[in-house]
Amino acid sequence: MNAVSSFFHGIGDRFRALPRWAKIVLAIAAAVIVYLLPIINPPLITTTDSDFGAVLFLCALYALVAIGLNIVIGYAGLLDLGYIGFFAIGAFTVGILGSNHAKLPLLLCIPIAMVVTLVSGIVLGAPTLRVRGDYLAIVTLGFGEIVRLILVNADSLTGGSRGISNIPTPPDLDLFGIPHLVWDGFVAKVDLSNQTRFLQFGVTDSIPYYWLALTLVFIVLFLDWRMQNSRVGRAWEATREDEDAAELMGVPTFRFKLLAFATGAAIGGLSGALFATKQQFINPDNFTILYSVLFVAMVVVGGQGNRWGVVVAAALLTWAPEKFRFLADARFLLFGLALMALAIFRPQGLMPPRRSVRAKKAAEQEPDQLDVEGAARV
Repeated sequence: MNAVSSFFHGIGDRFRALPRWAKIVLAIAAAVIVYLLPIINPPLITTTDSDFGAVLFLCALYALVAIGLNIVIGYAGLLDLGYIGFFAIGAFTVGILGSNHAKLPLLLCIPIAMVVTLVSGIVLGAPTLRVRGDYLAIVTLGFGEIVRLILVNADSLTGGSRGISNIPTPPDLDLFGIPHLVWDGFVAKVDLSNQTRFLQFGVTDSIPYYWLALTLVFIVLFLDWRMQNSRVGRAWEATREDEDAAELMGVPTFRFKLLAFATGAAIGGLSGALFATKQQFINPDNFTILYSVLFVAMVVVGGQGNRWGVVVAAALLTWAPEKFRFLADARFLLFGLALMALAIFRPQGLMPPRRSVRAKKAAEQEPDQLDVEGAARV
């Protein structure tokens, strides 16, 4: 586990040491490769037993979820076990407004869904964020289940257990076709008979949805970076480390905790809206409490507070079960054992924030320094 973390941090250190122009070129090249993954179909990465484009879409979607939850858990230190509630509210807002109830276009439904989930985060957070730790976890866990039960029982609005269908899709552009690569061993060939129409959103091809989700991930990552390196991010870090000390230093901790909760809720609503438009059908069974546990696992496995860590963990935890689908139910056993091993040997996650690494090294060096100083006094 330490070798994995050292590998990723080594790459990060080398990247930061590069000149600015080289960083820009490498970042653009990496982004292009990630966009072209479902077209290239790399032999070692592609999922042979599942639609690779659909798997990549779920990877990008859950990465977006993990970024939003990382703001709540990783930055502000608030344990939210009911994040699926915001995901469901975003999805059903798009479903209600875009289907038979209002028939609004998707480009209008998505901002409304984000506003609705943001308000939901404020309504939930205002009375509950004054409690801490396990009590907050219990309250949010109940919130996620309450949302699901409301969706089940509001037949006239949500369709109850039947759900909502005919959810609108993004507007089609259908500019041109992009042929896929097929591999014969490690030799690639262009398959002109298998093409993806650029920005044609349909049921049969998930790749345009993947490109849309990935674009939203990059936009949210940029905004996340800006927020973390601002006064707001420093206030979140102070609140997470010691809320009482932050209050004494003049930080209005409740206000910033509420801001983190509302921001995370809005990103969760955006993710739910994207899920709804891709599925074109949703019902309450899509939003069980187990998904909240999975979302928290992505943040913990990636490293709380590290945006790139949670993105990698979200992609890994989504891709791995599909890659090893040929193992049938045994893959879930292996998946659970891997998570247990990570919790035991790498509790700080695969890619902990650099501040955590520096603090750990300082704590390890401090006893040695004390021994040296004691020997010098003798």
